[in-house]
Amino acid sequence: MEIYEAIKKDHKEVKDLLTELVSPNLDIKEMKALVGEIRDALIPHSRAEEAIFYNSIRDIGEGGDIIPHAYKEHMAAETILRTLQTLEVFDAKGLEVAKKLKAAVEHHIEDEEGRVFPIAKAFFTDKEAQEFGQAFEKMKPEIKEQNI
Repeated sequence: MEIYEAIKKDHKEVKDLLTELVSPNLDIKEMKALVGEIRDALIPHSRAEEAIFYNSIRDIGEGGDIIPHAYKEHMAAETILRTLQTLEVFDAKGLEVAKKLKAAVEHHIEDEEGRVFPIAKAFFTDKEAQEFGQAFEKMKPEIKEQNI
C-alpha cells in the first residue's frame, strides 16, 4: 500500500473515533475508552508519519514551511489528547476539549492531504511511495509497544 493510502486509512479511523467522542451523553468510562483508542491510533500514526514521510520530504529539501507546520500540528493535537486523558469527568468542559481535538485533527488532515500529498507525489516515485507505506505500517506497532 502506498503511503498516501495508508495515511488516509488512518485519517478515516481517527476521524470516526473523534466523531464518536463528541457525541452527546458519553459517560466517563466511555470517554476514557474512546480516548485510549484515539491515542492508540493517533500517536503511532503521527510518529511514524514524521519519521517516514515528513523526514523524507524534508530530506529532499521540499515542503517549505508546511512540514514544520505539520510537526507543530501533531504536537498540538497530542497536547489536547493528553488533556483529555487527565479528565475525571466528561462534562461540558470535557466535551469542549474533545471538540477542540476533533477540529485540530480535521484541520491537520485537510492540510496534509491537500498540501503535503501533492508535494510528495511530485517528487517520489510510485515505488518509493510503496516503500514508505510499508515502512510506515511496520513502524506503527513498534511505536505502540513503547507504551505511548
